[in-house]
Amino acid sequence: MKVPGAPREPADATCDASGFVLAGGQSSRMGRDKALLPFAGRPLIAHALSILRQAGLPASIAGANPQANGALATFAPIVEDPQPGFGPLAGICAALAAVAARYVVLLPVDLPLLPSSLIVYMLHHAEITGLAVTVPAMNGFSQTFPVVFDRSVLPALQSDLDSGQGGCFSAFQAAAHSLGQPIASVAVELLVQSGQITHPLGLAAAHWFLNMNTPQDLHRAEALIARVMRT
Repeated sequence: MKVPGAPREPADATCDASGFVLAGGQSSRMGRDKALLPFAGRPLIAHALSILRQAGLPASIAGANPQANGALATFAPIVEDPQPGFGPLAGICAALAAVAARYVVLLPVDLPLLPSSLIVYMLHHAEITGLAVTVPAMNGFSQTFPVVFDRSVLPALQSDLDSGQGGCFSAFQAAAHSLGQPIASVAVELLVQSGQITHPLGLAAAHWFLNMNTPQDLHRAEALIARVMRT
């Protein structure tokens, strides 16, 4: 079973942005490295990179597990994590420090059901509002990923990491606060209702944020895709 790729979004979705897949988790609940785990005909890393590329972004990998670097390098360039074992915030800081682009999109490797149209909308929203941290929200609850950053947040995020805080969303809030800004939270269901974002398979937005944390999650997502493909 292979999930068809989404239509390619305009390459000028933003003129100054880069995308990164966060692939450095321990995958302890999955029992094996998630990045190379097959899902719907391709490894999860391929799905994540495709989402970013379909949004018109150059895509790289950040925070990769050192044991998997050799295999992952065949999919995209890798930004080495200078602080392995410190969680996704370390990978985020490494990504922000590695590029000169104004905007950086961070997408975890285990969200293969997200449509690229959401990334495109979030980038446009960040450009229009000028806010440095943009996340999606579902049913009134802000999601941690995907996230769009203005690179100006790097010093605040690095400070949080160096202090040993490590929690991503609290670090995002602190970074936005350091710039005198709120976090921009875009309501996904309202965007779907208004036709501003869509899923290439018509998958309901409630399923877009299904994380592949366990084998059960993977089986549930496979069954969901199979069901959608039959209709």
